Amino acid sequence: MAEYRRPAPFSPQQLDARIGGRDPAETSRIAHETAALVLARAREGGDSELVDRLVAHTDLHGIDTIAELWAHSAAASLPGALWRIYLLRLLIRRDPEGVSYLFRRGVDVSTTIDALVAGAEAPTGPEEIMTLADRILRGVFEGDFAVALERAAAFCRTASAGCTSLADDLESTEPARSTELTNRGLRYSQLAAELATCARLWRSDSLD
Repeated sequence: MAEYRRPAPFSPQQLDARIGGRDPAETSRIAHETAALVLARAREGGDSELVDRLVAHTDLHGIDTIAELWAHSAAASLPGALWRIYLLRLLIRRDPEGVSYLFRRGVDVSTTIDALVAGAEAPTGPEEIMTLADRILRGVFEGDFAVALERAAAFCRTASAGCTSLADDLESTEPARSTELTNRGLRYSQLAAELATCARLWRSDSLD
């Protein structure tokens, strides 16, 4: 990863649409090899500066290079997991105010412990939600990988609940906005399921 392009000016809506992805066979080997190399280098080297650079990579260079490497990988794979964690962090940082609002709404309506598992400070405002995103990504590289994935999944489930709740409130007055939030909630829910699957696979030494 020697050369990078400048950050792409993606909107939150465009980033939302990137959740998921295809799995082109011709890029699979490169995706798996680079994901394994990046993870091994970060986790085995004890290099905190390297981890700092990996966490801040998309702030400086955009999502393009990471997307080219990993976005089309299968969801239940190491490159697929890394792509989803990076994408989630970028989604949060592109709209911290909006995402933190959805998270708070999810906390209010949820009957699960997902908010506690995610680990966001309360009350959760824009700064707290960006700090959470950084901590989750950092945990991928220097903590328990499965726990980082589970925290990300819990965050997504809480945000999804917030989307659904707000969509219900707006259904009669702003149907277009309600539909947009419903779709966003579904994407968060899908992302949560994929990250949870990756965490289970990692714990059984089956994520590659």
